[in-house]
Amino acid sequence: MKIKFGVFNEPSLGYDYSTLEQYALEAEKYEYDSYWISDHLLFFRKFPLRNCLDSWTVLAALAKVTNNIKLGTLVTCNSFRYPSILAKQAATIDMISNGRLFFGYGAGWNNEEYEAYGFPYPSSKERLEQMEEAIQLIKLLWTEEKINFSGKYYNLKDCVFAPKPIQKPTPPILIGGDGPKITLKLVAKYADYCNLFHNKNLEWKIEALKQHCKDVGRDYEGLGKSLFAGWPGIVFTESEEEKEQFYRRRSEYIGIDYRTVKSWYELEAPGSWIGFPEEIRERFGYLLSLGLEYFQVQFHPADNLQEKKMLDSVRIFKEKVANKL
Repeated sequence: MKIKFGVFNEPSLGYDYSTLEQYALEAEKYEYDSYWISDHLLFFRKFPLRNCLDSWTVLAALAKVTNNIKLGTLVTCNSFRYPSILAKQAATIDMISNGRLFFGYGAGWNNEEYEAYGFPYPSSKERLEQMEEAIQLIKLLWTEEKINFSGKYYNLKDCVFAPKPIQKPTPPILIGGDGPKITLKLVAKYADYCNLFHNKNLEWKIEALKQHCKDVGRDYEGLGKSLFAGWPGIVFTESEEEKEQFYRRRSEYIGIDYRTVKSWYELEAPGSWIGFPEEIRERFGYLLSLGLEYFQVQFHPADNLQEKKMLDSVRIFKEKVANKL
């Protein structure tokens, strides 16, 4: 199994473009496979005003300043763009990057964004139905010359679509989310990669994904299995005291109680997302034992969002964790 790692940033935390570009270039320098950003319109309304750059505009800019690293969204919200326009944006960036786009896709979840920006917020079931119909439509747009489509949510008539993506037949499609009944079924039907979260139900959800693949006649082994590793951030520390300081600072910074913040990092699983490199390697060893092979990693420093330390973590993780697995 070839293990792959990508670096992830969350633009809604307030990054400017130059900082995101630094991360992408640093990830490429240390030979990460990919660089990912989220697709949000705001973080949460209770937080102070801060930058939240548009993901697809950022990817277009990064496509011109990088050379080899793959670029992706983790993940694009279907609700924010009509699928034919999203397909056009994605095909254009695949062309600009010379075939380096990773199409990360999801149904959307943060109702605050929908309300603040004037989007209807349907039920979870309806958002997933919209997403399934949209992904069928996007695949048609990427592969057919003229498209007529009549669905429950989307309709196109004699749509001539160009450019087509550089990658054939389509850019790799990654579906984010791990709802066992519907989302993982959509993964089995349409995706090249799943993207899971590390929680107490992870092993059970992997088994659910295997069953969905069997049900739709999909080879589970041929499906790429990725995981968003380290949410809400991998942290290198040098002592237990430094860990505790980090938890308290993060709690104050984001306005969530200390115990909840600590629980995010110290899951009931081997290893940790915070601590010495060997502790973090142990966590990845456990994830590899489950058959996962692709990881998107996010970093935070112990002393609270100092960019120099976060950028240093890109190097430290590659040298002391990824290269030793």
